[in-house]
Amino acid sequence: MPERLPFVDLRMQYRNHADELQRAIDGVLESAAFILGPEVTAFEEEFARFIGARHCIGVGSGTAALRVALLALGIGPGDEVLMPANTYIACALATSQVGAVPKFVDVGDDYLMRVDEIESALTPKTKAIMPVHLYGQAADVEAIVSIARRHGLAVIEDASQAHGARILSRCVGSFADVGCFSFYPGKNLGAYGDGGAIVTNDPEVAERIRLYHDFGQSKKYEHLLKGDNCRLDSIQAAVLRVKLVHLERWNAQRLAAARRYDGLIKALGVAPPVRHADEGHVYHLYVIEVPDRDSLIERYREANIEVGIHYPVPIHLQRAYGDLQLPQGSFPRTEDAARRIISLPMFPEITPAQIERVAEVLKVHLERTGVRA
Repeated sequence: MPERLPFVDLRMQYRNHADELQRAIDGVLESAAFILGPEVTAFEEEFARFIGARHCIGVGSGTAALRVALLALGIGPGDEVLMPANTYIACALATSQVGAVPKFVDVGDDYLMRVDEIESALTPKTKAIMPVHLYGQAADVEAIVSIARRHGLAVIEDASQAHGARILSRCVGSFADVGCFSFYPGKNLGAYGDGGAIVTNDPEVAERIRLYHDFGQSKKYEHLLKGDNCRLDSIQAAVLRVKLVHLERWNAQRLAAARRYDGLIKALGVAPPVRHADEGHVYHLYVIEVPDRDSLIERYREANIEVGIHYPVPIHLQRAYGDLQLPQGSFPRTEDAARRIISLPMFPEITPAQIERVAEVLKVHLERTGVRA
């Protein structure tokens, strides 16, 4: 059996930075300031500065970030929130959790929300748009914010897969009313457990977020609204502070890996992911489309290479959202992509030899099946 090639190698990242990570964790243990301690405050300040936002509030997960952001913007029962049909279900779940209704817009060849279909999807119930910066690439958030302002809508950027992605020199998450991030371990900036953050430039929105994420209290035992308990804990904040220092270098390594993938798969007749010229793509995932995907996945399994599918079943076809009554064919590009997409191994430390090994399996697959992408 060939040596295992993981989809994401978190062990290698830990080994490379074990000493500084352990010191950070030990510092929290020594301080015993586990909840809303100085490490959380320091991380919030540092991450806000990195993104270019005035305020950052750490929360317990990326889903919590979306949910609290919706609440802070006054989105609630009966309101509609526009989002791309091709995204992780957390966007829809957070919307449902505040009593609102997810409404989907199909995607283009870049897998991002089609801006030209947004206005036709608006109804009198639409109160917000949730663009998703998917796979590490920025959605056209400037155009989306412009549409939203014309119609009096809020905009929530889901930047959970795009830590450090830029449009020109400006980080995603800083364009809209709020930006939401996940720090799930496999993200470009990942904690050692669940975690998330919300950034905003609006001090009133920031204050509402702080209330919602900490039981609705302005100070201990004084509750101004019906809040929640979804705070970022101090150990995760300490880990994230260590990793944030390395994020831009890691993103540059991901880009270098993506460029190597691009050259190899182009030679096989497979189209690399679309990359827009004015963006800093950070390649959280490297996603391509292939024919006969299931047999290719089996070949990768035989070669001991881990791959993924993001996402095999669109949200509108999930049983959980059967109540929306959106049949197959509702979002053709999303559904076509779901049948063909495959995510190849991608992490900062992936080597040229490992990338070549991934491409060689794809080459053999195409030759044996006699089909082209």
